[in-house]
Amino acid sequence: MKGTPVPTLDYHDKIAVLDLGGAENRFSPEFLDRVGAHLDTALADGAQGLVTTASGKFYSNGLDLDWLGAHGERAEWYVAQVQALFARMLTLPVPTVAALPGHAFGAGAMLAIAHDYRVMRADRGYFCFPEVDIRIPFTPGMAALIQAKLTPKTAFAAMTTGRRFGGADAAGLDIVDATAAEGAVTEAALALLAPLGGKDPGTLGAIKNTMYGPVVTALTT
Repeated sequence: MKGTPVPTLDYHDKIAVLDLGGAENRFSPEFLDRVGAHLDTALADGAQGLVTTASGKFYSNGLDLDWLGAHGERAEWYVAQVQALFARMLTLPVPTVAALPGHAFGAGAMLAIAHDYRVMRADRGYFCFPEVDIRIPFTPGMAALIQAKLTPKTAFAAMTTGRRFGGADAAGLDIVDATAAEGAVTEAALALLAPLGGKDPGTLGAIKNTMYGPVVTALTT
């Protein structure tokens, strides 16, 4: 799947592996539609877990600012679509891991945070919320998402400084759950999910919706 330009879906046993692509993997409307369709397919196929990853040096650079600049009148609609993806990933009724082989910035980092777990390449790539430096304040939903997953101290540092966290730093602050060597990030994510398969989707989905109910409300209203 190396170098794939658009999101693609594959399987490893009963775990769905969604490759976001080999470019910057920004959230164009077409990208969001394709990711949503792949999630539909994975659930319909009875996947017992989901790994999202990428095949280039970026996991995702987040918002498609070029599209947004050309379609300013649709900004509110666009942000709603992005946040709907976050809410869906947060409450997906299967265990999820974001496998980060490279940079995760802005909304791309938020997508990773919306997963149950994160594995990051140890030696290269940054996890970063650059909003403070690019003058894009967090929406209430985005702030609620980040604050639900990170400790107050880490959330404050990540959201107000624009700091770029490498793999070791991110693991030390519990932004990610594990690190792995180059070429082994997806394998580490699959290994993390292996013992978690077979959970009842209805029950797991209900638990996540209860856990993150206020975040989902903030993201979708």
